[in-house]
Amino acid sequence: MWKVGDRVARRSYAKDICFCIVEVDEVRRQAILKGMEVRLLADAPFEDLVAVSDEEWQEYQKFYRREEKETLQLIRERRLIEQEKHMLRAGVKARQEKDFFERPGRVLHLDGDGKYLEKCLLFYEELGIPAIGHHVSEERMPDILPHFLEMYHPDILILTGHDGLIRKGHDIGNVFNYRNSEHFIRAARVARKYERSLDDLIIFAGACQSHYEALLDAGANFASSPQRILIHALDPVFIAEKIAYTPINQTVNIFDVVKSTITGTEGLGGIESRGKFRIGLPRSSF
Repeated sequence: MWKVGDRVARRSYAKDICFCIVEVDEVRRQAILKGMEVRLLADAPFEDLVAVSDEEWQEYQKFYRREEKETLQLIRERRLIEQEKHMLRAGVKARQEKDFFERPGRVLHLDGDGKYLEKCLLFYEELGIPAIGHHVSEERMPDILPHFLEMYHPDILILTGHDGLIRKGHDIGNVFNYRNSEHFIRAARVARKYERSLDDLIIFAGACQSHYEALLDAGANFASSPQRILIHALDPVFIAEKIAYTPINQTVNIFDVVKSTITGTEGLGGIESRGKFRIGLPRSSF
């Protein structure tokens, strides 16, 4: 008998995704599933579920850790090149004369998944991005967001968690055919009411299979998912990194933003927006 916390996959999808059971419905004989590396909520009948062994789980993790490592390496290489450009912009002619200081954009990250949030915060720290995170259920985000915006005044707002089409293939234009897109849309509207400028507050909203067009219409600068595919748990972090380290006098290259993610253009997209990175001179001795 299946129970909450079991690690499973779906036979009908060739066991492509590893899930954790978060809810069991004995009457309907189905379970609500949460992706363990992708931001997807789904349901499946008991007979479609199959247990994931420890060995399978380890291989599954290795695949995603490899993708994360490769993406981080690409970001580090890009940042070294960009650092040279920032030094020239500051009038610094030699690398050892690094007398300027850096101010990347500040991030407020609200996440419907506490474990994913913890992982994201570790990566923000790894990438040198000042970030504050709160675990907030998707349905509560619109109500609690004004409080957090007034408290932190972020440059970049990340609204994410889990999502998914309830009836795949049925009326993808209907926002109520998504598990949490409606909540992300409402939260984006609240944030845009707080700050109307698309450049003063950069917003990313969405998760797996989210209603991309409606999120952009609600005021998000970047969103998921153009082709209603799955996105990686860390994709919002990689989008935030590119925005946080693009100079304020430059428009963020949309292609470069999406290229910085694991999922790519089928899962993520957005509109032209200005960067949030500033440099200053001189560096204080104290």
